[in-house]
Amino acid sequence: MKTCSRCIYNETIPEISFDEDGECSYCKLHDNMNNEYPTAKNGQKILDEMANKIKNDGKNKKYDCVIGVSGGCDSSYLLYLAKKMGLRPLAVHYDNTWDNTIAVENIHIMLKKLDIDLYTYVVDNEEFNDICRAFLQASVPEVDAATDVALTTVLYKAAEEHNIKYIFNGHSFRTEGISPIGWFYFDGKYMQSIHEKFGKMPMKTFPNLWLKKWLKWLTINRIKRLRPLYYLDYKKEEVKKFLTEEFGWKWYGGHHMENKWTIFCDNYYMPKKFNIDLRYVEFSAFIRSGQMTREEAIKKIKEPIPVEDDLIEEVKKRLGLTDEEFDNIMKAPKKVASDYKTYRSTFKLMRPFFWLMYKADLVPKSFYVKYTR
Repeated sequence: MKTCSRCIYNETIPEISFDEDGECSYCKLHDNMNNEYPTAKNGQKILDEMANKIKNDGKNKKYDCVIGVSGGCDSSYLLYLAKKMGLRPLAVHYDNTWDNTIAVENIHIMLKKLDIDLYTYVVDNEEFNDICRAFLQASVPEVDAATDVALTTVLYKAAEEHNIKYIFNGHSFRTEGISPIGWFYFDGKYMQSIHEKFGKMPMKTFPNLWLKKWLKWLTINRIKRLRPLYYLDYKKEEVKKFLTEEFGWKWYGGHHMENKWTIFCDNYYMPKKFNIDLRYVEFSAFIRSGQMTREEAIKKIKEPIPVEDDLIEEVKKRLGLTDEEFDNIMKAPKKVASDYKTYRSTFKLMRPFFWLMYKADLVPKSFYVKYTR
């Protein structure tokens, strides 16, 4: 199997290509983003300008930016960074009722010590479980799409409610990586089409991201989504150590393991059913940013993905699935987003519009690249 000479992406990754030296196209994309989003002095200059702009636009307001919090490393550090920049953030948490206890404790520790207010949106437990069960029955890889869609919506809702123009996102391509194009897809229409076909409960409390509402937030409210960590030489292990020593923050066991449903999706369902191992994305990002050697990554990727047996039993119990029903879900023919209704064709038609939105920092570059092609 052909594998990148620089990272550990191989020829099974969607839309990958290799140059004459064996380096993959995703490494090239990383280098392009490295140039587009500088660190060191140039990055600090951009962060200073960002902070000044946010302060000016947020004058006479209680809060000047919104930060989504999960109790994880990135969002916790982003809270600290915002305060260091002299900003007045409002922390926003979307509770899908599957939170890891350690992550919840981290949220409250950080907010108390940094004196930051919290806005929480809690979805109805049975309703969310019904959506999760529907996505499992749809046999698609994006079974955690409900969390991503809802969090995005709640961030916009909080910003609109408090008249805030900026949302901070804790993503860093230098540590989170660049997700392969074609691995995942989600939007509000996709959520609706799967829920209508497989769901049993009405969608009342779930905050879905409808296109009309999203376009209003982009064009009328002009709410910008910024990624400050793009401008930092962000070292994951150093940040974890800093948060632990400075705030008493605790490590919760692994990447995206702040939430039990996400652990099930990332560490069990996707690897077992779709052969999608998200560690390839994370480890390749660490290699490209010099935080892990290729040899270390090759060794670590051979280790079993951590998942506890009692979590699988908890998923079955909470979703009301028998052992037989769960096994049938895992064995069912695999499907993809294009097998259901989505906004994909609409996004493609609106490609020029979303290019303008990307250049104005109103949508992330990743959305423009992945969703409008």
